[in-house]
Amino acid sequence: MKLKTQDSTSPKHGKHQQSQLNPTPSLELIIQGAGCASCVSKIEAALQQVPGVTSAQMYFAERTVQVTGTAPVANLLKAVEVAGYKAIAAQSETGSDTLDEKEKADLVYYRRLIREMTLALSLGVPLMLYSLVVGEMTVSSTTERIVWLIVGLLTLGVMIFSGKHFYIGAWKSLQNHSANMDTLIALGTGTAWVYSMLVVLVPHLLPEMARHVYFEATAMIIGLIDLGLALELKARGRTSEAIKRLIGLQPKTARVIRGMQEMDIAIEQVLIDDQIRVRPGEKIPVDGDVIEGHTSVDESMLTGEPMPVEKKPGDNLAAGTINKTGSLIFKATRVGKDTALAQIINMVKRAQNSKPPIGRLADVISAYFVPVVMIVAIVSALTWLNFGPEPAVAFAMVSATTVLIIACPCALGLATPMSVMVGVGKAAEAGVLIRNGEALQTASKITAMILDKTGTITLGAPKVTDIVLAGSIGEARVLQLAASLESGSEHPLAQAIVETAQERGIELLKVSQFNAIAGHGVEAQVDGQMLLFGNEKLMNDRNIALGSLVDKAQQLALDAKTPMYFTVDGNFAAIIAVADPIKDDSIAAIKRLQKNGIRVVMLTGDNRDTARAVAAKSGITEFFAEVLPQEKSQKVQQLQMQGEIVGMTGDGINDAPALAMANVGFAIGTGTDVAIESADITLMRGSLHGLADAIAISKATLRNIKQNLFGAFVYNVAGVPFAAGVLYPFFGLLLSPVIAGAAMAFSSLTVVTNANRLRLFKAQEH
Repeated sequence: MKLKTQDSTSPKHGKHQQSQLNPTPSLELIIQGAGCASCVSKIEAALQQVPGVTSAQMYFAERTVQVTGTAPVANLLKAVEVAGYKAIAAQSETGSDTLDEKEKADLVYYRRLIREMTLALSLGVPLMLYSLVVGEMTVSSTTERIVWLIVGLLTLGVMIFSGKHFYIGAWKSLQNHSANMDTLIALGTGTAWVYSMLVVLVPHLLPEMARHVYFEATAMIIGLIDLGLALELKARGRTSEAIKRLIGLQPKTARVIRGMQEMDIAIEQVLIDDQIRVRPGEKIPVDGDVIEGHTSVDESMLTGEPMPVEKKPGDNLAAGTINKTGSLIFKATRVGKDTALAQIINMVKRAQNSKPPIGRLADVISAYFVPVVMIVAIVSALTWLNFGPEPAVAFAMVSATTVLIIACPCALGLATPMSVMVGVGKAAEAGVLIRNGEALQTASKITAMILDKTGTITLGAPKVTDIVLAGSIGEARVLQLAASLESGSEHPLAQAIVETAQERGIELLKVSQFNAIAGHGVEAQVDGQMLLFGNEKLMNDRNIALGSLVDKAQQLALDAKTPMYFTVDGNFAAIIAVADPIKDDSIAAIKRLQKNGIRVVMLTGDNRDTARAVAAKSGITEFFAEVLPQEKSQKVQQLQMQGEIVGMTGDGINDAPALAMANVGFAIGTGTDVAIESADITLMRGSLHGLADAIAISKATLRNIKQNLFGAFVYNVAGVPFAAGVLYPFFGLLLSPVIAGAAMAFSSLTVVTNANRLRLFKAQEH
């Protein structure tokens, strides 16, 4: 299994390569107190101003920041604190330990929120019950003033203990000339408390009808929002289940053979070229090549492929897979962060924290939303003061407070990242690695899918089926010369010829003057003879007479075999036919794509007759045959010019330009590194069902994002007029600040819960 990491934020056509020779030091910070999308830009800006910081990217869904540069940790933590938040430096470089640290930090924060919520509601709930059962909370006597003064001081204690993070955050935002969720909460609860204290301390300044206290609103709002944050934190933790499972695949120790001794050592201490023993039922600790033994390995957690894979000496092993039956000894080839599993985890984490284009809409709105809400609150208050009934002052305060509280854009900020986090994780469980949010979104819109033939629709492991002699040279000699000629090629058809010669015990000869003719064939000198091997076009270009055997070649092609012409010293010697069987599940997967309204097109460098036969067997009606490697990207452009959103699926080096040109490139993970590097989505198993799964998950995730955004937009936009009092002239109803606080707190929980529904998604393979 081959996989390379790359930066998910790289531009689509600049294609993702980043130098690893001198990597910039990086550090992950765990953030506490970030409540909405506007917090992200504040924290990133604060960190980027620290001398020595190269970049700072915050992942709002995880509440973490990845900082690169040479700045001291203490300076980074101080910068976050000055911005109004708290940060903890992740001490470990391993994904498992970092996740443990974050879970511990989240648990501490959760318990703190529960304590703060308990205190606030311990005061707020009795006050609320008092107002409902006993009656109005008004001040009309000295005794009532004393009682409410005590209650006011207790509420101040709640504001300091349970709500100080809101007020500190609001103050820091003010210092930074910005506004966020904390600003709205602090203004709303602060206004209710200040107004109530004025009623208690100087009641004569207010009309008798306006002498109503709202201490219960302040306490209840703080308590309910803390409760909402705590529940959101719990629900948010479930969205990282996929990462937890991937990290949990890697064992903590490995049994290494050094000298004559076997010893169990920590996984971090395993070195490249170490020999490692794995017994039945154990997990493979690092990537490597089998030296001794024969077994079957369960690779399902990495590839999504349920059937165990047979392993023998020379075969590759991937970290995290499970040895099922036999005992193995293998040589470590990649350890630590270089293993396929570590790179998969890294790719999934980057994709989970990337943002699809639809998510940027929420960012733009959030940037303007808070200032607009503050203006609406002021306009609402002025309207009540000038046109409202008595007590106009009280009505003005209630409407302004309710507008500020109900409009907090927490749910808006969570709508996209929560869904992306769960969707990307769900895809990883199915063996589909999505590079970034843009690919996730675009995959849901694909209207045309181009499939490479060899290794994508077919097994990519062809076999020689026919050798039709055209001259006096015998079959064994033809096979010896052809296999020698192709021995340096990685093309599957070439490998089939070499393997056939090896199976027959034929010795290969030395090759000189080798020349690959792109899209046509190869030529070289072997044993003093000039050989030419390729397709009919190549023969015509070299004026080689093929005679009546062209008809035989066409018959072979109609049987889905690939006929290739072989000449010796300019004389036509033989036709060698190779067949590459269609994968067992390709036909069913192609039907799934077509059933979803996707136009499926096959692309191949093979001859037209063979291409037609494979397309017919696969259920594909459109195909491009005899396409040169440099022409594949042009075929992608042709479909794009027809208005299609094009996906391209391939596994070879010659597919890389087309993968890069497509709107979404899908690489078969069993293919080459170059193809994987050029793709937006990698299918870790060879089945095209992974392709259909990726599109299905993409559609489900985008649908979930739209549900979240719709709910958040409707809640914020529709809630503000009701909070401002639009219903009062008609029904005499004015929304309570407490109800607004409860609705705001639980709107975020609703978004996170809806995102977690994606965890139940199952792609249907039929």
